[in-house]
Amino acid sequence: MKSIDVFTDGACKGNPGKGGWGVLLRAGTTEKELSGGDPQTTNNRMEMTAVLRALQALREPCRVRLHTDSRYVIDGMTKWMFGWVKKGWKTADNKPVKNEDLWRAMVDAARPHTIEWIWVKGHAGHAENERVDKLASDAAKAA
Repeated sequence: MKSIDVFTDGACKGNPGKGGWGVLLRAGTTEKELSGGDPQTTNNRMEMTAVLRALQALREPCRVRLHTDSRYVIDGMTKWMFGWVKKGWKTADNKPVKNEDLWRAMVDAARPHTIEWIWVKGHAGHAENERVDKLASDAAKAA
């Protein structure tokens, strides 16, 4: 199984507002950047979209080291998801899960892969995080 490092970030100019997402895929010495924007969205949706687009870009099952500064994404995928599914996509206080469409899509996109979720502190000089932050910010400005 191929190993790949994935770095993701989302940005929003106003929340909600114009948003963007950025991805860096790295397998050995090969790198690929992806980004996109949305004229009306939220920061959380852009963080999630970055992860979704990264996972969808993988053409075969991989061992993924996924680096993100979003605790929301990591906690959603590694902690909260199990309860949401069990309760029919309701939160602990019985409200509909926000961004259910993206959570469901991320679960599907993650299924073929073995993922290690790695939290990185945002805006702290982490080279790859700064790189995907710029991709996301540039995409948000262009949205």
